[in-house]
Amino acid sequence: MRIIHSILLVTACSAFAHVAPSAQAQGVDVTAQVILQSKSPAPKRKTPISPVDVVVWLTPLQPDSSHHTNVEHPGPFRLVQKDKQFTPHMVVVPTGTSVEFPNKDPFFHNVFSLFNGKRFDLGLYESGTTRSVRFDREGVSYIFCNIHPEMGAIVLALSTPYYAVSDITGAVILHNVPPGTYSLHVWSETAQSAKASEVQGTVQVGLTALQLGDLHLEGTADPMKHHMNKFGEEYRPSHDAPY
Repeated sequence: MRIIHSILLVTACSAFAHVAPSAQAQGVDVTAQVILQSKSPAPKRKTPISPVDVVVWLTPLQPDSSHHTNVEHPGPFRLVQKDKQFTPHMVVVPTGTSVEFPNKDPFFHNVFSLFNGKRFDLGLYESGTTRSVRFDREGVSYIFCNIHPEMGAIVLALSTPYYAVSDITGAVILHNVPPGTYSLHVWSETAQSAKASEVQGTVQVGLTALQLGDLHLEGTADPMKHHMNKFGEEYRPSHDAPY
């Protein structure tokens, strides 16, 4: 099975004054509003589309040391296995970060990712134990369990500290972004860009808060549905399994 994910470049511009060197360490808020619309005909999906959990990030076009001092995204990062599901469903981590996969179910799990992003197979491990993976490359990793096909999660590793995840209303706020020139990226598990005009150009951040406006996305097929096991085969029926 091929899993496709969308990483979209969206553009907005704002006028800004010359930035003095002393102002480089200061940052402003950059905001946006995710607008999600249904695609016609609507794809078959397990859950309805929602503007929540859309990731927006800014990548400096001329990175320097000041671009890593203003924003913190605290760890540790964990995807807990409990009640045959991963919690949370998605984590965004800095590239090079390790993510823990504790097993809190009373049976074995086998966490793996063999598609995009980081590829790994943690093998079988029992209740009460934990294994971890270092996500050393930027990108989206789809995470599954080789025993339980209903389990699925996402790790998005980014090489920039300037990112945010939309809330239930679709609002996005990136805090403490220093003045400079950036490319703006938008990613959603269940949507892609709806307007070609929003996928080109760069973003200029100045000394005052920047509003990017509306980011229009439309729903796509559910990438977590009908995936194969780690051998590329269909999952065996589990109605007789004790776990």
